[in-house]
Amino acid sequence: MLTDPDIAILLTGILVGCASALLGPFLILRQNAMLSDAISHAIVFGIMLTWLLTGLVSGPVQILGAGLSGVLCVWLIEALTRTGRIKEDAAIGLVFPALFAAGVLMLNVFARNVHIDVHTVLLGEIGFVWLDTVAVAGIEMPNAVLWMGAVFLVNLVFVMLFWKELKLGTFDPTLAAAFGLHPRLLFYGLLLLTSITAVAAFDAVGAILFIAFIIVPPATAYLLTDRLAWMVGLGMLTSVASVFAGYALAVAWDVSISGMMALMTGAFLMAAITFGPRYGLVPRAWRYRADRERNDVRALMVHLHTHESGSDRAEENVSDALITHLNWPEIRAKTVMRRAVNSGLVLHDGGVLELTDQGRDMARTLLEPWRR
Repeated sequence: MLTDPDIAILLTGILVGCASALLGPFLILRQNAMLSDAISHAIVFGIMLTWLLTGLVSGPVQILGAGLSGVLCVWLIEALTRTGRIKEDAAIGLVFPALFAAGVLMLNVFARNVHIDVHTVLLGEIGFVWLDTVAVAGIEMPNAVLWMGAVFLVNLVFVMLFWKELKLGTFDPTLAAAFGLHPRLLFYGLLLLTSITAVAAFDAVGAILFIAFIIVPPATAYLLTDRLAWMVGLGMLTSVASVFAGYALAVAWDVSISGMMALMTGAFLMAAITFGPRYGLVPRAWRYRADRERNDVRALMVHLHTHESGSDRAEENVSDALITHLNWPEIRAKTVMRRAVNSGLVLHDGGVLELTDQGRDMARTLLEPWRR
C-alpha cells in the first residue's frame, strides 16, 4: 500500500510539509525566515564534508553531519553580525553562498563518481520516491516516508516538550533568559532540527520545496491568526492542502510535482493576503469603506447640530450645503443623507434637514470631549 505511487508521493509531501510547518512559525516570528534558505544551501557543504570523513552518502550520520553544517552556517552569520561591521542580511548573503560554493567545489573535485548531485539536492524528484523502498517489520515502504516520518516525530516531540520555552523565547527572549530557560540553546536546537529536516527532505523533494514549506504555510497562517498554536495548526493544514492540490494539478497538467506543490503554497498565501479576515486586502477595503461611511454620517450629525439653532440654519442644514461647504461630491452627499435618514438620525422632507432625537444625541456625544 505504501509503495503505491500516489500514496507514496502524497504521504512524503505531507510529512515534509508538516515537519517544516512545526518549525516554520518560530522562524517567522523571530524574523529569521531566510535562515532556512541559508541552511538549505549550506547543508551541501555538510553532506560533502561528511562523505569525505566517513564515505557515507546517506543514513543518520550523514543527516547529523549535514544538520550541523546548517548550525555552523547560522553561527558564522551571527559571528559576522556581532562584529558590528556587517548587518545580518549582508552576513547571510556572505556565509551561505560561501558554504554552498565550497560544497559544490568539493563535489566536483572529490566526488565526480559518487551519487550526489547538486540538481537533486536543490530540486529533488518526489515523483520517484516510491521506487526507493525498504522493509520495516515486514512492511515495504519508501525510504523518504521512513526518514520524513522519523523527522516529523522528532520535530513534534521537540515542539511539544519545549512549547512554553519556545513560545516565551520567541516573543521575549530577555524574559526567557531571566527565567533560566536558555533561549539561545533552544534557538540552536530549533536550527539543528531545521537543518536535519532540510537534509531529510532534500533527496525526496529538494531544498526549494522545503524552503517553500517552512516559510510560506506559516506565513499564510500568520495572516489568519494571532495565536501561536493556531498558527502551527493552520500552517500544517495549509501544507497538506498544498500537497493534495499541487499533486492533482501536476498530474492533470503533466508538470513538475514539487514545483506545483510549491506554487500552491504561494496560491494559498495570496488567498490569505487577499481574503484573510483580519489583514486581507478585501476585508480591509470593506472596513475602510464602512469606517468612512460611519464617519461621514457623524460629520453630518455634527454639522447639522452646530447650525441647528443658528441664524444660518436655512442655509447650512440643506443638501446643497453639504456639497458647497463640506466639499462632498453630489453622489457622496446624497448617499450620506440617505444613510442618515434610513438610520433614523435625520428627517428630510425636501427642505431643511432636521435632526431626530437619536441624531441629536449622537452629535452631542461626539462634541462632548471638545466642550470640556
